[in-house]
Amino acid sequence: MAVQIDGPRLAPHSGGAPKQLVILLHGYGADGNDLIGLGEAWASYLPDAAFLSPHAPEGLPGQFFGGRQWFNLEMRSEREWEEGVRKAQPGLTAFIVDEARKAQLPLSSVALVGFSQGTMMALQVGLRLPEAPAAIVGFSGHLAGATHLATEIKVKPQVLLIHGEADDVIPCQAIHLARNALAAVGVAVQWQIRPGLGHGIDPEGLQAAGIFLRTAFGLTNRP
Repeated sequence: MAVQIDGPRLAPHSGGAPKQLVILLHGYGADGNDLIGLGEAWASYLPDAAFLSPHAPEGLPGQFFGGRQWFNLEMRSEREWEEGVRKAQPGLTAFIVDEARKAQLPLSSVALVGFSQGTMMALQVGLRLPEAPAAIVGFSGHLAGATHLATEIKVKPQVLLIHGEADDVIPCQAIHLARNALAAVGVAVQWQIRPGLGHGIDPEGLQAAGIFLRTAFGLTNRP
C-alpha cells in the first residue's frame, strides 16, 4: 500500500530550492500533522531543508477520528512489529525515492526522522534504501527484526537514537537493544536517554537532533 502524500509540508526557511529533504514519520494513532512542527523547530539548523510529514497509509481499525498507522498493532509483539514493518516497507520506500527525485536530490541529501512506530519504519526502510540517506533519527522507538539485520542491511547511514527514561509505551531498554544491533553491523550510532521523560520528545532531545542533522548534512558551521 502506497503512503499517502497529502501530509503537511514545509518549504525551506531560506526561501530557495531545497538542498536537503527531511521526512518525518509519525507514531501510531497520529498523522503527519503531529511531527511537522519539528521542521519549524529545526529551521535555524537546516534553513535550506524541506520537511515532509506524510500520513501513514492505514486508518486505525474501528476508529473515525483520523488517526493513522503504518501497520496494525494488536499483540504488540516482536513478531507483529517485524511483520508490520516488512509489509509497510515497499510503500514508504517508493515514497522516499519519489520525493527525492521530485526535489532533484540524491538520497544522500535525505534524512528520516521517526517517532515510536515511525522510528520502526525509519530504521526498517532507511537501512535498506538503494543509496544511504544522510541520517536516521529515532525518538522513542524500537528496531524491529534485529536478528535479520546482518543479512538484510544495504546501507549504513549515521543514526541518532533518543529515548525517555520513563517511557511506559516502549521501554527504554529498546534503545540499548537497537544501538547494540546497529553497532554490530557497523552502523555509526549516537544515543541519548532523557532523564524522567516518558513517551515523547523534550526540548533537549529536539536540540540534540537538530545539531545531529545539521552535522550529518555536512553543515558544520553553527546556525
